[in-house]
Amino acid sequence: MNPHAPDECCPRFNPEPWDNKVITWQDKRFVQDRVSSFFHLPMNFDVVLKRNDSAIRAADAYTESRIVLTDENSAWGADVYFEVSKDIPNAKMVSLSGTFLCKVFEGSYREIGIWIEEMKAYVAAKGKHLRKMYFYYTTCPECAKKYGKNYVVILAEIDAG
Repeated sequence: MNPHAPDECCPRFNPEPWDNKVITWQDKRFVQDRVSSFFHLPMNFDVVLKRNDSAIRAADAYTESRIVLTDENSAWGADVYFEVSKDIPNAKMVSLSGTFLCKVFEGSYREIGIWIEEMKAYVAAKGKHLRKMYFYYTTCPECAKKYGKNYVVILAEIDAG
């Protein structure tokens, strides 16, 4: 799904710009969609990804970073946010603004509960108030296997100041 290399699904992820960083977004543009889940296990992520990839490709709205975030807001589904460079016709467009503490984790998705607790502790150690967490799954499972690394970035939205 990488627009820069048709034979490559996911670009190789560089954790350095994300790990232990603070980022601030002002009206960062995303397409919002929803994935159905069963106890946080996505059931139709491939369908949602392909549908949005097609729309983003048709609108020539890819960004260089190609960020895809999830908000695991229910055991039965998650909101998914696809970064875009412009509005996509017939898509639900949203803007995200805020300050985020970022931390990169590497390993099996089974460790997500541990990572969440580590992220909460990281935010607390910085003396910040956690508002919400977003999960940036940097590569699909096939590419993670190909690259030998499965990176997940947790973005903790914090109160500014």
